[in-house]
Amino acid sequence: MSRSDPSRARRSGQKSTSHPLMGRKICLITHVGDMGGPFLLVVEAQGKKDPGKTASWPYYVTYLNNKYRLPVLLLVICQDHATATWAARPLTIGLPQWPTVTTRPLVAGPHNMPVITDVAEARKDLALATLSAITHADNPDVDAILKAMSVALRDTPESIAEPLVELIAQGLGNRPAAQQWRNLVAVDLSFYTSPLSEEIRDEGRVEGRAQSRAEDVLLILGVRGIDITDEIREKVTACGDPELLRQWLARAALAATAGEVFGEECSVDPGTAAPR
Repeated sequence: MSRSDPSRARRSGQKSTSHPLMGRKICLITHVGDMGGPFLLVVEAQGKKDPGKTASWPYYVTYLNNKYRLPVLLLVICQDHATATWAARPLTIGLPQWPTVTTRPLVAGPHNMPVITDVAEARKDLALATLSAITHADNPDVDAILKAMSVALRDTPESIAEPLVELIAQGLGNRPAAQQWRNLVAVDLSFYTSPLSEEIRDEGRVEGRAQSRAEDVLLILGVRGIDITDEIREKVTACGDPELLRQWLARAALAATAGEVFGEECSVDPGTAAPR
């Protein structure tokens, strides 16, 4: 495999985990083409230049090599050319005239990753499609890239799909495409039990409870004849805190005015109250 072309990698066996010390995605690759045997793949999503990586990347490699006695490949995933060029530089530890340790990351970025928007192509090489999704996060076609990936993962065994779903989520970071990926995971991959899928489901359950309690608060106020303004109604409807809504609901059952439920500043003049 060419060091400058990570797209040539093909995985036929792997175990994936996040290292508790380093917090990085680490895969045990049992066989990849002509790589000559098992090795550890450390995946680092790098959104911008970080001088601290000059020390931490060599540490990842040497620590894992010493602990597991396996070759280590550091894959750095970038989303712009400038960061990719910076990340590809050899990192040396030692004297200028005699480096003791040299770390050469394998860098994937928009400069060497294809744009994959075809489902069949994504399904044929899920690893490459994952790199495409992350490295082209700022590409105008990112929605099509992510959609192709989510559809390709529908019929993929969960043990393979789960780490890819999580890796894409981590790699997209706080870019706008990250929310699009969450939406696709919620719809296209709703049957998976990955941490991201569970997080999305938990958010949905919380939102559902909040909406139900908001409706109960407004219903009790209406039944008891307590006048409220449009501002209060909007405040209740927009509230996403189930515990606060529970408190309002308990007060609404006994209060005589809106002020007793929401605070004195919410007291209303009957002439300005919103119709129930």
